[in-house]
Amino acid sequence: MDNPSLIETRDLTISFGGNVAVNRVNLKVEAFTLKSIIGPNGAGKTTLFNLISGQYRPTGGQVLFNGRDVTALDAPRRTKLGIGRSFQLTNVFPSLTVLENVRLALQSRAGVGLNFWTHYRSLPQLEDEAYDYLGKVLLDDRWSAEASTLTHGEQRKLEIAILLALDPQVLLLDEPTAGMSLEEVPTILELIRAIKEARKRTILLVEHKFDMIMALSDTIAVLKEGSLICDDTPQAVSCNEEVLEAYLGGGVSHD
Repeated sequence: MDNPSLIETRDLTISFGGNVAVNRVNLKVEAFTLKSIIGPNGAGKTTLFNLISGQYRPTGGQVLFNGRDVTALDAPRRTKLGIGRSFQLTNVFPSLTVLENVRLALQSRAGVGLNFWTHYRSLPQLEDEAYDYLGKVLLDDRWSAEASTLTHGEQRKLEIAILLALDPQVLLLDEPTAGMSLEEVPTILELIRAIKEARKRTILLVEHKFDMIMALSDTIAVLKEGSLICDDTPQAVSCNEEVLEAYLGGGVSHD
Protein backbone atom coordinates (compact mmCIF):
# COMPACT_ATOMS: atom_id res chain seq x y z
CA MET A 1 0.00 0.00 0.00
CA ASP A 2 1.29 3.47 -0.87
CA ASN A 3 2.13 5.83 1.96
CA PRO A 4 -0.57 8.46 2.47
CA SER A 5 0.05 12.02 1.36
CA LEU A 6 1.06 14.36 4.16
CA ILE A 7 -1.97 16.53 3.43
CA GLU A 8 -5.03 15.37 1.54
CA THR A 9 -8.41 16.94 0.94
CA ARG A 10 -11.38 14.87 -0.15
CA ASP A 11 -14.31 16.63 -1.82
CA LEU A 12 -13.52 19.66 0.37
CA THR A 13 -16.32 22.21 0.10
CA ILE A 14 -17.41 25.41 1.79
CA SER A 15 -20.30 27.74 1.02
CA PHE A 16 -20.98 31.25 2.26
CA GLY A 17 -24.59 32.37 1.97
CA GLY A 18 -25.28 30.03 -0.92
CA ASN A 19 -22.04 30.93 -2.73
CA VAL A 20 -19.74 27.93 -3.12
CA ALA A 21 -16.23 29.29 -2.46
CA VAL A 22 -14.43 25.91 -2.55
CA ASN A 23 -16.13 23.17 -4.55
CA ARG A 24 -15.31 19.48 -3.96
CA VAL A 25 -11.55 19.96 -4.08
CA ASN A 26 -9.41 16.81 -4.02
CA LEU A 27 -5.81 17.79 -3.35
CA LYS A 28 -2.73 15.83 -2.31
CA VAL A 29 0.48 17.31 -0.92
CA GLU A 30 3.42 14.94 -0.69
CA ALA A 31 5.93 15.18 2.15
CA PHE A 32 9.03 17.38 1.65
CA THR A 33 7.72 19.00 -1.53
CA LEU A 34 6.62 22.53 -2.37
CA LYS A 35 3.15 22.80 -3.86
CA SER A 36 1.80 26.17 -4.93
CA ILE A 37 -1.85 27.11 -5.22
CA ILE A 38 -2.67 29.66 -7.90
CA GLY A 39 -5.79 30.99 -9.55
CA PRO A 40 -7.50 34.14 -10.83
CA ASN A 41 -8.87 36.74 -8.44
CA GLY A 42 -11.59 35.19 -6.27
CA ALA A 43 -10.65 31.61 -7.16
CA GLY A 44 -10.73 30.47 -3.53
CA LYS A 45 -7.01 30.10 -2.78
CA THR A 46 -6.96 31.72 0.66
CA THR A 47 -10.29 30.07 1.53
CA LEU A 48 -8.74 26.68 0.77
CA PHE A 49 -5.79 27.62 3.00
CA ASN A 50 -8.22 28.53 5.77
CA LEU A 51 -9.89 25.12 5.45
CA ILE A 52 -6.59 23.24 5.57
CA SER A 53 -5.27 25.22 8.55
CA GLY A 54 -8.54 24.97 10.49
CA GLN A 55 -9.54 28.64 10.36
CA TYR A 56 -12.74 27.59 8.58
CA ARG A 57 -14.92 24.52 9.07
CA PRO A 58 -16.02 22.96 5.77
CA THR A 59 -19.63 22.42 4.81
CA GLY A 60 -18.59 19.16 3.18
CA GLY A 61 -15.62 16.89 2.64
CA GLN A 62 -12.53 16.06 4.69
CA VAL A 63 -9.02 17.25 5.50
CA LEU A 64 -6.47 14.55 6.28
CA PHE A 65 -3.02 15.08 7.80
CA ASN A 66 -0.58 12.16 7.90
CA GLY A 67 -3.53 9.93 7.08
CA ARG A 68 -5.54 11.20 10.05
CA ASP A 69 -8.90 12.92 9.59
CA VAL A 70 -8.44 16.38 11.16
CA THR A 71 -11.60 17.96 9.74
CA ALA A 72 -13.13 18.47 13.18
CA LEU A 73 -9.96 19.95 14.74
CA ASP A 74 -9.61 23.71 15.17
CA ALA A 75 -6.55 25.71 14.10
CA PRO A 76 -4.64 25.52 17.44
CA ARG A 77 -4.93 21.73 17.56
CA ARG A 78 -3.81 21.43 13.94
CA THR A 79 -0.83 23.65 14.78
CA LYS A 80 0.13 21.26 17.58
CA LEU A 81 0.01 18.39 15.09
CA GLY A 82 2.48 20.21 12.83
CA ILE A 83 0.58 22.52 10.48
CA GLY A 84 2.09 26.04 10.65
CA ARG A 85 0.27 28.92 8.96
CA SER A 86 1.28 32.43 7.91
CA PHE A 87 -1.20 35.09 6.83
CA GLN A 88 -1.44 37.78 4.15
CA LEU A 89 -1.13 40.32 6.97
CA THR A 90 1.76 39.89 9.38
CA ASN A 91 1.00 38.21 12.67
CA VAL A 92 3.64 39.31 15.20
CA PHE A 93 3.65 40.97 18.63
CA PRO A 94 4.52 44.57 17.69
CA SER A 95 5.49 45.78 21.18
CA LEU A 96 7.97 42.95 21.80
CA THR A 97 11.47 42.76 20.43
CA VAL A 98 12.30 40.65 17.42
CA LEU A 99 14.09 38.12 19.64
CA GLU A 100 11.20 37.96 22.12
CA ASN A 101 8.74 37.15 19.35
CA VAL A 102 10.75 34.10 18.31
CA ARG A 103 11.51 33.09 21.89
CA LEU A 104 7.80 33.00 22.72
CA ALA A 105 7.27 30.55 19.87
CA LEU A 106 10.05 28.36 21.29
CA GLN A 107 8.53 28.57 24.77
CA SER A 108 5.18 27.51 23.38
CA ARG A 109 6.79 24.55 21.61
CA ALA A 110 8.67 23.59 24.77
CA GLY A 111 5.50 23.80 26.86
CA VAL A 112 6.86 26.36 29.31
CA GLY A 113 4.14 28.95 28.78
CA LEU A 114 3.95 32.40 27.24
CA ASN A 115 4.91 34.62 30.19
CA PHE A 116 8.13 36.01 28.76
CA TRP A 117 9.12 37.78 32.00
CA THR A 118 9.01 34.56 34.00
CA HIS A 119 10.63 31.95 31.87
CA TYR A 120 13.36 33.27 29.64
CA ARG A 121 16.01 33.92 32.31
CA SER A 122 15.72 30.33 33.49
CA LEU A 123 15.93 29.00 29.91
CA PRO A 124 18.90 30.79 28.32
CA GLN A 125 19.14 28.10 25.66
CA LEU A 126 15.89 29.41 24.20
CA GLU A 127 17.48 32.82 23.74
CA ASP A 128 20.36 31.23 21.81
CA GLU A 129 18.00 29.11 19.71
CA ALA A 130 15.82 32.15 18.94
CA TYR A 131 18.90 34.04 17.78
CA ASP A 132 19.81 31.12 15.50
CA TYR A 133 16.37 31.27 13.85
CA LEU A 134 16.79 35.01 13.33
CA GLY A 135 20.06 34.24 11.56
CA LYS A 136 18.21 31.92 9.17
CA VAL A 137 15.98 34.80 8.05
CA LEU A 138 18.78 37.43 8.13
CA LEU A 139 17.33 39.33 11.09
CA ASP A 140 20.00 38.57 13.68
CA ASP A 141 21.27 42.16 13.50
CA ARG A 142 17.76 43.39 14.41
CA TRP A 143 17.30 41.12 17.41
CA SER A 144 16.81 43.96 19.93
CA ALA A 145 14.47 46.11 17.82
CA GLU A 146 10.77 46.31 18.59
CA ALA A 147 8.83 44.38 15.97
CA SER A 148 6.74 47.49 15.25
CA THR A 149 9.85 49.26 13.91
CA LEU A 150 10.57 46.63 11.24
CA THR A 151 9.79 47.21 7.59
CA HIS A 152 6.96 45.16 6.13
CA GLY A 153 9.45 42.82 4.50
CA GLU A 154 11.33 42.37 7.77
CA GLN A 155 8.06 41.58 9.55
CA ARG A 156 7.31 38.87 6.99
CA LYS A 157 10.78 37.40 7.64
CA LEU A 158 10.11 37.52 11.37
CA GLU A 159 6.83 35.72 10.89
CA ILE A 160 8.63 32.94 8.99
CA ALA A 161 11.21 32.72 11.80
CA ILE A 162 8.35 32.33 14.29
CA LEU A 163 6.83 29.58 12.15
CA LEU A 164 10.17 27.77 11.89
CA ALA A 165 10.63 28.03 15.66
CA LEU A 166 7.33 26.19 16.13
CA ASP A 167 8.94 23.37 14.10
CA PRO A 168 5.91 22.43 11.98
CA GLN A 169 5.97 19.63 9.45
CA VAL A 170 4.07 21.85 7.02
CA LEU A 171 4.49 25.55 6.30
CA LEU A 172 1.37 27.16 4.86
CA LEU A 173 2.63 30.43 3.38
CA ASP A 174 -0.13 32.79 2.26
CA GLU A 175 1.39 35.37 -0.09
CA PRO A 176 4.65 35.82 1.86
CA THR A 177 5.78 38.66 -0.45
CA ALA A 178 2.50 40.62 -0.29
CA GLY A 179 3.11 44.33 0.20
CA MET A 180 6.88 44.04 -0.10
CA SER A 181 9.08 46.38 -2.05
CA LEU A 182 10.89 44.97 -5.08
CA GLU A 183 14.14 45.09 -3.09
CA GLU A 184 12.72 42.93 -0.29
CA VAL A 185 11.26 40.13 -2.43
CA PRO A 186 14.53 38.32 -3.36
CA THR A 187 15.39 37.69 0.30
CA ILE A 188 12.08 35.94 0.93
CA LEU A 189 12.44 34.04 -2.33
CA GLU A 190 15.86 32.71 -1.32
CA LEU A 191 14.63 31.89 2.19
CA ILE A 192 11.77 29.77 0.82
CA ARG A 193 14.13 28.15 -1.66
CA ALA A 194 16.55 27.24 1.15
CA ILE A 195 13.74 25.72 3.25
CA LYS A 196 12.59 23.70 0.25
CA GLU A 197 16.05 22.46 -0.68
CA ALA A 198 16.70 21.29 2.89
CA ARG A 199 13.80 18.84 2.37
CA LYS A 200 12.96 18.81 6.06
CA ARG A 201 9.58 20.52 5.73
CA THR A 202 6.66 20.51 3.35
CA ILE A 203 5.56 23.86 1.94
CA LEU A 204 2.13 24.84 0.65
CA LEU A 205 2.33 28.27 -0.96
CA VAL A 206 -0.17 30.82 -2.21
CA GLU A 207 1.56 33.51 -4.24
CA HIS A 208 0.56 35.76 -7.14
CA LYS A 209 4.07 36.28 -8.54
CA PHE A 210 3.99 33.74 -11.37
CA ASP A 211 7.75 33.75 -12.02
CA MET A 212 8.34 32.92 -8.36
CA ILE A 213 5.78 30.10 -8.49
CA MET A 214 7.37 28.57 -11.59
CA ALA A 215 10.87 28.76 -10.11
CA LEU A 216 10.04 27.27 -6.69
CA SER A 217 7.26 24.74 -7.13
CA ASP A 218 7.48 20.98 -7.44
CA THR A 219 3.80 20.95 -8.36
CA ILE A 220 1.14 23.61 -8.91
CA ALA A 221 -2.58 23.35 -8.16
CA VAL A 222 -4.82 25.73 -10.09
CA LEU A 223 -8.20 26.88 -8.79
CA LYS A 224 -10.93 28.53 -10.84
CA GLU A 225 -14.20 29.64 -9.25
CA GLY A 226 -13.53 27.36 -6.28
CA SER A 227 -12.82 24.22 -8.32
CA LEU A 228 -9.50 22.49 -8.93
CA ILE A 229 -8.88 22.56 -12.69
CA CYS A 230 -5.26 21.37 -12.79
CA ASP A 231 -2.64 19.88 -10.47
CA ASP A 232 0.64 19.11 -12.18
CA THR A 233 4.28 20.10 -12.67
CA PRO A 234 5.08 23.74 -13.50
CA GLN A 235 5.87 22.79 -17.08
CA ALA A 236 2.58 20.97 -17.58
CA VAL A 237 0.57 23.73 -15.90
CA SER A 238 2.14 26.40 -18.11
CA CYS A 239 0.96 24.49 -21.21
CA ASN A 240 -2.52 23.58 -19.96
CA GLU A 241 -5.20 25.11 -22.18
CA GLU A 242 -7.77 25.47 -19.38
CA VAL A 243 -5.23 27.23 -17.18
CA LEU A 244 -4.24 29.58 -19.98
CA GLU A 245 -7.90 30.37 -20.64
CA ALA A 246 -8.51 31.06 -16.94
CA TYR A 247 -5.71 33.63 -16.96
CA LEU A 248 -6.32 35.06 -20.41
CA GLY A 249 -6.11 38.82 -20.22
CA GLY A 250 -5.84 38.91 -16.43
CA GLY A 251 -2.53 37.41 -15.39
CA VAL A 252 -2.08 35.73 -12.04
CA SER A 253 -3.76 37.58 -9.22
CA HIS A 254 -4.61 36.95 -5.59
CA ASP A 255 -7.75 36.71 -3.49
